Amino acid sequence: MVIATTFLSIIGISAGILLANERDRREALNPVNNTPAIVDSPAAPDPSPSLDGEPCRPETLDAAANAGYPGPLVIVLHLRTKSSDVYICRDASDQLFYHADNGGEDQWIEGETALFLAGVERRSDDYLATANDGTTLSVTKKRLVVTHRDGGKETQAAIG
Repeated sequence: MVIATTFLSIIGISAGILLANERDRREALNPVNNTPAIVDSPAAPDPSPSLDGEPCRPETLDAAANAGYPGPLVIVLHLRTKSSDVYICRDASDQLFYHADNGGEDQWIEGETALFLAGVERRSDDYLATANDGTTLSVTKKRLVVTHRDGGKETQAAIG
């Protein structure tokens, strides 16, 4: 009789555990209190940053596409100095680009009057682009500072 009681107790405990596990599984799939269930699934990708803003110049879009960045690109900053027309643009993945020209409005000739650079860094008070020869270009809405690899600096103030 004692053996039968023990055996029935073990069966009852096992059945209780199985039923509790099944209840927990069903609650995870169909929550009653509108709390999301924790289910193993791949994480959803983060949405792309918004590309609200004015599109970059056609010359910039062409230069970016030629460098392997198909766009679209929007203007983050535009600076005009006496001798340069400078744009900082960004794409949907928040990459920043520098594009400047010193040949006049109709003279955007990449490699001659215009310079396109990827990998622009957003710092606390400026944007910093670095050319292949080590020249750095610091851009704000008020000025462009060109620091040549020999240490010489050229500052161009904003106009208009």
